[in-house]
Amino acid sequence: MPTAIELAEQFQASLVGEAPHGFTGLAPLERAQSNQISFLSNLLYRQQASESAAGALIVSQSDLDFLQANPGANSVKRVYFVAKNPYTTFARMAQYFAKANDPIYASGIHPSAVIDSTAIVPPSCHIGPFVQIGAGVKLGERVSILGNSSIAKDSVIASDTLIYPSVSIYHNTQIGERCIIHSGAVIGADGFGFAPDFSATGGEWVKIPQTGRVVISNDVEIGASTTIDRGAMSDTVIGAGTKIDNQVQIAHNVIVGSCCVIAGCAAISGSTKIGNFCIIGGAANFAGHLTIADRTTVSGNTSIIRSITEPGQHFTGVYPSMLHGAWEKNAAILRGLDKIRQRLRLLDKNKNSGS
Repeated sequence: MPTAIELAEQFQASLVGEAPHGFTGLAPLERAQSNQISFLSNLLYRQQASESAAGALIVSQSDLDFLQANPGANSVKRVYFVAKNPYTTFARMAQYFAKANDPIYASGIHPSAVIDSTAIVPPSCHIGPFVQIGAGVKLGERVSILGNSSIAKDSVIASDTLIYPSVSIYHNTQIGERCIIHSGAVIGADGFGFAPDFSATGGEWVKIPQTGRVVISNDVEIGASTTIDRGAMSDTVIGAGTKIDNQVQIAHNVIVGSCCVIAGCAAISGSTKIGNFCIIGGAANFAGHLTIADRTTVSGNTSIIRSITEPGQHFTGVYPSMLHGAWEKNAAILRGLDKIRQRLRLLDKNKNSGS
């Protein structure tokens, strides 16, 4: 078990207090025990932190000052890891402890897997039951593909990527290193491209062949049942370090920048370009052919129908979207509409009565 001193050095935190024992992992404030670590990154949980039985807490300097002045009923003797960003330190420490419990997929190919003779599968890869790997596929070292997943022809998957069960990866898809793709994701399906050919008497929708690819950069995570369509002629691109939640739809020719986060059920229409370090809330939706500046934040359920050109802005609103501060003011007005209506009716009544 790592000691407090070892953890403080590894995660560049200042250590306050002494712990005679090591730590087994992390736990929530209300469940943590003396051999576990918890964290505090929200003022609302200060009192709960002061009463926690955790043997160590990851805190900011201001939270440490509060907790030392308010020790709580438990009076637990604990150590503190003081960090500039407690939440990020918690995340990295959680990764450290999780590695010991992560499933390790042994190298080898399950006998039920179907692999084309032209595919390149290094001996370090794990290929699970009923996996299908098509012609010309190239896998990097230590790629793990779990049961019932399908990798279509000429796709490339770089080293240390993990593909969970029942993932469908269409042809010519490129996936970078250290990516994680969760169950049910579909990468590289045809984009929704049809040309109208109608007359007064009838007609049809003419399918536009989708000949582009999906290109996923390094360190991307894609949630369960998320769909990323291939480009019509150019590629659909997901930038390095971007994290995509479950059930997100990304249409053809979309470009998502680096280190973005996209929450569940968001939808991005075709040919829209999302900048770097953007935060997109759940069920947010974007019209097609837009450009979204770097470091834009979009609240959940917000509809973006115009390009955003100034970096670092926060947009909120069902329809249309607006700057978050303006939306809050309008929302406050909406809450008071009934009272305003009553006052107007009273004024109108008094006016008509001559009083």
